[in-house]
Amino acid sequence: MTFSEAAIQTLVKEHYALNVSVKSLNGYDELNFLLSNDQNEKYILKISNESHSFPFLEAQVKIIRHLSQSNMADLFQHFCLNKEGEELTKIEKDSKIYYLRILNFLEGTFWVEKEHKPNSLFHNLGCFLGNMDKALQDFSHPAMHRSYTWDISRASEANDGLKYILNHERRRIASYFLLQFDTEIVPKIHQLRHAYIHNDANDYNVLVQEDKISGLIDFGDMVFTALINNLAIACTYAMLDQEDPLACAALIVAGYHKAYPLTEQETDLLYYLIAGRLCISVTQSAYNASLDSDNEHHFITERPAWDLLYQLIKINPIKAQDAFRRACGFEGVIKENDYSDLLKVRQEKIGRNLSIGYKDKLKIVKGALQYLYDDQGRTFVDCVNNPSHVGHCHPVVVRRMQKQIASLNTNTRYLNDTIIEYAEKLTATLPPALSVCYFVNSGSEANDLAIRMSRHYTKQKDVIVLDHAYHGTSTVAMEMSPYKFDSKGGFGKMPWIHKAINPDLYRGPYRYGDANAGEKYAADVQRIIEDLKTEGKAPAVFICETLLGVGGQIPLPENYLKTTYQYVRAAGGVCIADEVQVGFGRIGEHFWGFELQDVVPDIVVLGKPIGNGHPLAAVIVTNEIADAFNNGLEYFNTFGGNPVSMTAGLAVLDVIQEEEMQQHALEVGNHLMDGLRNLMAKHPIISDVRGHGLFIGAEMVKDPITMEPAVAEIDRVVEKMKEKGYLLSTDGPLHNVLKIKPPMPFNKQNADEMVAFLDLALSEL
Repeated sequence: MTFSEAAIQTLVKEHYALNVSVKSLNGYDELNFLLSNDQNEKYILKISNESHSFPFLEAQVKIIRHLSQSNMADLFQHFCLNKEGEELTKIEKDSKIYYLRILNFLEGTFWVEKEHKPNSLFHNLGCFLGNMDKALQDFSHPAMHRSYTWDISRASEANDGLKYILNHERRRIASYFLLQFDTEIVPKIHQLRHAYIHNDANDYNVLVQEDKISGLIDFGDMVFTALINNLAIACTYAMLDQEDPLACAALIVAGYHKAYPLTEQETDLLYYLIAGRLCISVTQSAYNASLDSDNEHHFITERPAWDLLYQLIKINPIKAQDAFRRACGFEGVIKENDYSDLLKVRQEKIGRNLSIGYKDKLKIVKGALQYLYDDQGRTFVDCVNNPSHVGHCHPVVVRRMQKQIASLNTNTRYLNDTIIEYAEKLTATLPPALSVCYFVNSGSEANDLAIRMSRHYTKQKDVIVLDHAYHGTSTVAMEMSPYKFDSKGGFGKMPWIHKAINPDLYRGPYRYGDANAGEKYAADVQRIIEDLKTEGKAPAVFICETLLGVGGQIPLPENYLKTTYQYVRAAGGVCIADEVQVGFGRIGEHFWGFELQDVVPDIVVLGKPIGNGHPLAAVIVTNEIADAFNNGLEYFNTFGGNPVSMTAGLAVLDVIQEEEMQQHALEVGNHLMDGLRNLMAKHPIISDVRGHGLFIGAEMVKDPITMEPAVAEIDRVVEKMKEKGYLLSTDGPLHNVLKIKPPMPFNKQNADEMVAFLDLALSEL
């Protein structure tokens, strides 16, 4: 659709008898021209093609006529009539029909160009919209009942455009908000008030003079939809580039409610409606980019829209709900709570020794990738929940699980393609020798089964573990977890369990700088083997986390596993790699922790991170061990390998690979460790920073010489960090290691903020 400025000049003279100069303007999907005459009067001319039907253009005429009869008439453009006394002028060019219309020019500054916006202006915008919608409550036109991309009620359709967003983090955030839209908004859309609305009070359509709204232009997006969508759109664009976008939106809501009262339900849905509008915007921009569009209007909001989505995911939706309710004078949803009643019932009905974190308890009600939201409206960056490997409520994982659980969930006595597909994809990430999968429900169960299989294979019972290790909560797993059996209330070491020295390069007998430390620590395993030999025994198994978790977030010394595995195998034993906390790309440099040691285990044990916290775990073994275990006694696990768990596992594996999370863990982890090491130079209380990727430990001591653990201090730091919005925890035999194992979406901005707050917390000690 092309019309030159000269052609427009001719058309205006022919149909309107106006002598004007013409200047072309940008537009989203219509041609726009600025007209000026000798009397310095200005007009806007618009040309629409067949994508804007005549009935819809007629509806624009009718809605403006309707508003011209209200007390807001001067705040909207009015049509100039052509020679025939009509608002719409039909013209034909190159065998195509176009409609031309001329409107008067409204004075004012575009909202986007207004540099300083006082609170009164946001409130005034709300009042303006409320008054407009109130004036339109008895308006209707059939052409506005249409299927339209920019109708927020149809935001679910933006899911189809996610594939055009090439940046993994951005696509993940948009996808998360669309998941929430489908969950929180779609089931309630039909309950809302519906109306004929403008549908595009964006920052280029709202005009301002001084601190008042002086006009609203462009009715080309109008539609019959949920009334609240009109307010949601205005809030969305007014929130762009604002330091406190929620406060700005609340002012608009208050103004709207004053002019045209909202319902509580409408305010409760506003947060996700705003997010829905942003998702439509960014997916449309991405789609237009895929077409190599050179129309700047297709991308005009792209940067601030993404910025706002990043701000929005850090705003607890309960905080937003509370703010919007209170803006209207409704009762808020956030209530002060010491949780005494909840704690009392928990004490009565839940096991007494199920611990709760933090001095001031948290009630977490929602998760969003690396963020957790509590019932008090606070947002926390989760730095410790490694089971939510690819992020809390990752949209790809959730949607695929939802679809599967709505279809089938049963046991493995029936043939099913999903378990085969997952086993094939999972073993493809491992060395060829590890080729047979057993699926269970937890890491504890997986470790239990791994030990049972090892004993079948070797005909031996004794197990070699590392001191301070933790392998789970089943009876067998507890028996081989010094972290548990040596602790208060523990039952002590069983005679068939043998503890090898923790290969700690910071605190152990062989330290950083000792090139042979790995071999020296491995010699302690050989000592145990020799002691067993004197009793006529041999080890069934050596089990070890490939980076030590509760042992202190410790990477193993070079050659430790290589040497240890040689000793164990020479004695007829089996080598198990416990990858529950460190596998699946978390360490960045490799997909599996054992790859750091250049070894291939006989058995690999995986836990909840492979299902993103869903009860899924796995034992992966060699053919030889699988054959030995197949001794005539059936192995059956009712829900190990069920279709929903297998779907979850497949989704997690696909997300890790498609979103390049291993590389992300490497880059962000290195960035975070650099920041922590800079802190270590400033704060001597941090004595060691260690780890790989997003598996990091920072040890804290009172004195770098005596290495006395700073237990009270680290506990205070953890509490201070919680108050700053960062959830951390401690680990290690002496409880003085800050453990950092966040969900994989944790990013460099989170890392920088965490380091800055940690600096403050340490300074306050």
